[in-house]
Amino acid sequence: MQIEVLHKRFLESTGVTTDTRNIGDGNIFFALKGENFNANEFAEEAFNKGAKYVVVDEIKNENWKEKFGERIIFVDNVLKTLQQLCGYHRKLLKCPVLAITGSNGKTTTKELVTAVLSKKYKTYATKGNLNNHIGIPLTLLSIKSDVEFAVIELGANHQGEIASYCEYVKPDYGLITNVGYAHLEGFGGFEGVVKGKTELYKDIIKRNGKIFLNNDNETLVDRWLLAAGSNVNSITYGRTDSAYCIGEIVESKEFLSVIVEGKNIQTNLVGEYNFENVMSAVCIGKYFGVDLTQIKEAIENYVPTNNRSQQITISSNTIILDAYNANPSSMIEALKNFEKTEAKNKVAILGQMMELGKYSVIEHEKIYAAISNPDWENVKRIFVGKGFDFLKNNRNVLWFEKTDEVKAWFNQQQFKNAYILIKGSRKNELEKILKD
Repeated sequence: MQIEVLHKRFLESTGVTTDTRNIGDGNIFFALKGENFNANEFAEEAFNKGAKYVVVDEIKNENWKEKFGERIIFVDNVLKTLQQLCGYHRKLLKCPVLAITGSNGKTTTKELVTAVLSKKYKTYATKGNLNNHIGIPLTLLSIKSDVEFAVIELGANHQGEIASYCEYVKPDYGLITNVGYAHLEGFGGFEGVVKGKTELYKDIIKRNGKIFLNNDNETLVDRWLLAAGSNVNSITYGRTDSAYCIGEIVESKEFLSVIVEGKNIQTNLVGEYNFENVMSAVCIGKYFGVDLTQIKEAIENYVPTNNRSQQITISSNTIILDAYNANPSSMIEALKNFEKTEAKNKVAILGQMMELGKYSVIEHEKIYAAISNPDWENVKRIFVGKGFDFLKNNRNVLWFEKTDEVKAWFNQQQFKNAYILIKGSRKNELEKILKD
């Protein structure tokens, strides 16, 4: 079936889904398959639950054509068809598209930028962290004709991935939050991370778009920008006087407070590392004509959720729950912020970092080394997971193999007036420590 025809059927539907558990009446269901599942097997179930059309690449029942007629759509590859459909839909969108990637802070930045732009524009954005080869097409296909601005988050764990997304996202503007020691196994080291993330900027430059650039980021400015040449159309932000949008940190002991062009912005974000996220949102809002008072209001009303730098009060204890994900770069920044906090009774619970490959041992050792100085002697330090198993016999810290073991220990402590950091990769599910 031609994509143009499929797109007409998509417009007749009430939206796209890839999960039979979430089918709404009139949806078009794409039967994806992977290593451990094959949704072609659930085509009839999708119809029974209200799907208007079902896209498959395997015929599991010879009676399907007779039973469902043109409602069952057979293609060579469901995933590729989904991506082609979103690419066709993207071409029809009459709005600017901003793509955001980076090693850390992608989702927080996306949420801040969306909040700011929504003050002036009808803005559609990636929901949650649907930022991969399936989530990005679903995001693009969720955008309606009333759109005035689109913000798309791009995640990646290997080189070439961002470039592949750009083929159908076709961003007009791009932002790389930062480049750090994340997904080292897939990217092949830090240099691979730089190459992979900057695929976004290269794509936008090739199509004469504009990039938003953190002027304080030495890797992006001193190395990549100089190598890219003079044909880069950039809008900069940061602390330097030469930046288009200039800001400074006012306070960061509890929640981050920044000042931009004479206005103080009091955020609900923990840690100085969120400064670059806030500044990118201010810069983008300013560039697209959002009033600074409205920018301030949007940022101040944003409250982080989903285990991302959340400050939670439980009884007399203050807890920084940052358990959505972790890599060496974000872990170090979180620990720096934790170290600066003026609290007498401090507890750090750190989960192992994933997708580091051959770099895993040395990077976990670096984390321990960073909190082995005298300033940390009075901090209770708890480590979770096999990445930190070299500490199992270390008398200065506690090590647990599994999160359930930490939870049992945590519940016995009866902490009072404690300041607690919980930080680790998603696979650890460290948020379980706080659940009843």
